Amino acid sequence: MSTIEIGGKTLELDADGNLANISDWNEEIARELAKSEGIEELNESHWQVINYMRKVFVEDGGAPSIRKLTKESGVNTKELYALFPNGPAKKSAKIAGLPKPKGCI
Repeated sequence: MSTIEIGGKTLELDADGNLANISDWNEEIARELAKSEGIEELNESHWQVINYMRKVFVEDGGAPSIRKLTKESGVNTKELYALFPNGPAKKSAKIAGLPKPKGCI
């Protein structure tokens, strides 16, 4: 496993580069992960998706698929791709401190 340092804290990453321990996540870490993904600032819509992802993970034990995200998060497909370019489900899961969703390559 590899690691990343954020806010003076060393965090373990899984094989996909996502946080290995979801309990390590907080909003400061999310902001830094977003920057590492090319998203300089998280706006209200970003947080809506991130919080939805975390809620579904707690309830279902897995990150939601892109289909579920677009149907239930309150953010439509076009906006989701604008918020999290080049793989919104994978990228938003990473920023939310969750494992890569099943079905993402």
